[in-house]
Amino acid sequence: MRIEASDEPLYYISVAARLVDCHPQTLRTYERQGLIQPERSDSNVRLYSDEDIERLRQIKRLTQELGVNLAGVEIILNLLDQIEELQAKVERLQRELEQGPLRLKPAPQPEVRRVEVTVEENQE
Repeated sequence: MRIEASDEPLYYISVAARLVDCHPQTLRTYERQGLIQPERSDSNVRLYSDEDIERLRQIKRLTQELGVNLAGVEIILNLLDQIEELQAKVERLQRELEQGPLRLKPAPQPEVRRVEVTVEENQE
C-alpha cells in the first residue's frame, strides 16, 4: 500500500534542512535557482511539504551522488515532471478508451433503399 506524500506545507526551513541533511542556505539557493518552490506563510516564512522534502532529497542525490550541477538538475527535474504529466495523461486516456464503447451511442445506420433499374430495348 503506497501512502501519498502530503502537499500540505508542514516544515520550517530549519526542519526541512535537517530532514535532508543540508544547510538552510542550500535550500535558499535551490529556491533562487527555481528548483524548489516552498509555500509561504502570511508572514512570508518558508513552509515545506512532504513532496518538497522528497524533491530536495532527489536534488541532493543528483548533485552529491551523481555529480550533476544545478543547471543539469533543473533539466532532469523538468523532464521527470513532464514524464509524470504524460503518464497521468496516458492513464486518463486509457480509462476513457476502456469506457468509450459504454459511453458512446451506436452510430445511426444509414438508410439503404433498393433501386431497380430496367433496361428496355428499343424496337423500331
